[in-house]
This record gives sequence, structure tokens and C-alpha cells, in this order.
Amino acid sequence: MRFIHIADVHLGASPDAGSAYSKKRSSELWDALAEVVRTCRREETELLLVAGDLFHRQPLLRELKEVGGMFASLEKTKVVLIAGNHDYIRQDSYYRTFHWSSNVTMLKEEKLECAEFPELNLAVYGLSYHSREIREARYEQERPRRRQKYEILLAHGGDENHIPIHKATLLAQGYDYVALGHIHKPQVLEENRMIYAGALEPVDTADCGPHGYVKGELDEKGCRTEFVSSAGREYRQIRIAVDKAMTGFQLREQICREIEAGGTQNIYKVRITGYRDPEIRFDLSGMDVYGNIVEMSEETKPAYAFEKLLMQNEENLLGSYIKSFLGAEENSVEYQALCLGVRALIDTRAE
Repeated sequence: MRFIHIADVHLGASPDAGSAYSKKRSSELWDALAEVVRTCRREETELLLVAGDLFHRQPLLRELKEVGGMFASLEKTKVVLIAGNHDYIRQDSYYRTFHWSSNVTMLKEEKLECAEFPELNLAVYGLSYHSREIREARYEQERPRRRQKYEILLAHGGDENHIPIHKATLLAQGYDYVALGHIHKPQVLEENRMIYAGALEPVDTADCGPHGYVKGELDEKGCRTEFVSSAGREYRQIRIAVDKAMTGFQLREQICREIEAGGTQNIYKVRITGYRDPEIRFDLSGMDVYGNIVEMSEETKPAYAFEKLLMQNEENLLGSYIKSFLGAEENSVEYQALCLGVRALIDTRAE
């Protein structure tokens, strides 16, 4: 039996993607889900697991109809899904009344329930959120029933406010595979047995690195999985260390080169560090050439020659100020105060 495990699609979100891509990102999340559906259809995958937060918030009826149409097109694929903490089942949720096609099973209960698929020798366990937070370790309250050859747990959580998950306890329960959602960074807790698929597409600036889904195969030999990187864009971090010879133009060119090397389709957080010429002040407003920078921070420090400045200003306020901070370590608060104060005194003198 072949399966695909996805999680945290967050349909309806509008991720920050810079001026070039922000307007597109919401529709790109839908495109990512559609591509997974096409993959299931093309490869005749028997099972699609959706481990919560299919939507970023309460789904609209038209949105459910759209997703329902996608899933209904999978003639040879069973779909099993749960609601997570973002799209939890409220009293007025359309999840409660929506009619999925016959190949789709939504595990809606607050307590662990089981869907059996005898034609696949399979049972899938799971539960849905009915509130934003669940602090109980609910996946540990019931063991597999052993009525089918293969048993999978579909789970969403992993922190103290969202169903705490204890790896050793779940593994001891004997599931053939635990399909996890909620943590957006893909990660393997136990090879081939317990995996966070991560967000299908990055939806937050903290979601750095590759994203996609887990493809698996389950038979009498056990479970074998692989991560498929499928996201159209990634959040990436760039760190540039300047020196006192670098100008604003050169910094801009360096940022462009780094983005071109990493791919202009990706989305960047840029951190600028190092020691710059005290007379240089970088204008960050013109650095976003490709429109794909979502965060830019400048943490540079002026490369003052304090000893030379002291010799030139021993008899005035600037010299006295420098003397009062002599010996301050470069990364200390005192050193930062020294740099800020010297800059202010020099600027005042120039006026």
C-alpha cells in the first residue's frame, strides 16, 4: 500500500512573501494541494493522509466544495483527514455538515476514533480539534485494536498546548506509521515510523528550508518513507558581513548575488553584520531589488579607530567620552554605548 502524508496546508492564509510574491502566495497554497492530488492520481496512490490544518482558519463552504472536488477526483485513492488547531471544528463549522465523496473519511470526533479499510488491510486512527488548544495527551489514551494488518495514527500536535506527544509512548503502542502535523519544519522522530511532514508550503517567515510531503509504502516488510521536496518557494536566510571598505552600492550588489545564487523565486531574510566605515550609512530601502526580501536587519557597528580619535581629541568632550569607555569589550552594552555616543558627538560637531 502506497501513501502520501501531508500536513499544515493552511489554505486561506496570505503568507508574507515580499512585494513580488505576496499577492500570489495565497493561490500558490491551493496550487500545492492540487499538485499533490495530481501526483496521487498519476501514481495511483492508495492513501492520502492529511494531518490537520488543511485550512488556516474556519473553512468557507465554497472552499470546502473546492477541496471536496479535488479529493473526489481521486478514484483510486482513499483520503483520511483531521481538523487541527487552526481549522478546529466549531459549533458552526461547515465541517460538521459537509458531505465528502465516498473515498474521503474525516475523523471528526474529539476522542480517538478508527476508520477501517479492509480492501487495504488498513485501519487509520485519529481525532479532530474542537477548540484551539488541547492540553491532554489524547493519543496515548487508546491502543490500536489490531483488527487490520496495517495501522496508522494520524495526529496533530506536539507541544504543551496542542496535544503533547511523547515519542517513546506512541512508538510502544505499535502503530506501523504515525503521520504527524502541527510542526511546520519537516522532521523525522523515528525513521520510517514517526514523521512530521511539515507545512506543504512555507506559510510563515520562520518556516525556513525545504517543504513538501512524505511518500511511503507499507507492506509485510514494514514501512519505507521518503521526503519529497515540492514547495515552489522557500524562506531562506542570508547573512552578509561587511567591512569598513564596503559601500552601500557594494552591499546592494552582494545581496543581489546571494539572492541570484539561492534562486530569485525564493523569499529571503537578510541580516547585515560586521564593521562599517563610520561615515557610511546603509540605505536599506533600495536593497530589495527582486522584491522578495521580507525581513532585513542591519546590525553593523562603526569601525572607529578609537585610539586615533582619542589622540586627536584629548582636550575636549569627545576625548573625555572615549576615555570613560576604554577597555569595553566589543560585544558589550558599554561598547555599544561608546559607538552611539561617539557618533552623536561627531554629528553634533559637524552641524
